[in-house]
Amino acid sequence: MQAMCTPMHVVLGPSLLSPSHATGSLYIGSMSAITDHELLRNCRISHFVQVLDAPWLPPLPDTDGNGIKVTSFKISILDTTSADLKPHLEEACNSIDRALRSGRSVLVHCQQGISRSAAVVIAYLIRNHGMSYDAAYALVKRQRACIKPNAGFVGALREWESTWRRPVMGSRRFTT
Repeated sequence: MQAMCTPMHVVLGPSLLSPSHATGSLYIGSMSAITDHELLRNCRISHFVQVLDAPWLPPLPDTDGNGIKVTSFKISILDTTSADLKPHLEEACNSIDRALRSGRSVLVHCQQGISRSAAVVIAYLIRNHGMSYDAAYALVKRQRACIKPNAGFVGALREWESTWRRPVMGSRRFTT
């Protein structure tokens, strides 16, 4: 119910991402968020990661309200336990990271903002912030209580975590 009532939530803001220089903010949400152009303008969203298999998506705004052209990255995937998310994670994380580092705010959304978008945001936190799956899940859950990646996505994310959190010569390597 919360997902349907609240279009989006901030996961990381500039102070959490990089206090030393300007970055954008990372949001997670549902498809209803992309229809609220005023909300998008207020949050300065200029980059979208759309994680759903829906050819009928509503149009995105042309600019973020400050004249910055809106861009998007789309992952066409169903929310099923058999859907393979892994081939999309590297490019999705790169897309999010490029946008945030250039000072743009990003909305990662799926249909309801519960499973697919949560999985992509968790993957980004694992890869780009060195978090474990459990820590990334807990952070996103604190910000958007309704998240619940499906079991197939959780398995893919646990494998993703083992790729990015391998011990190197007796210590842990965390890629940022």
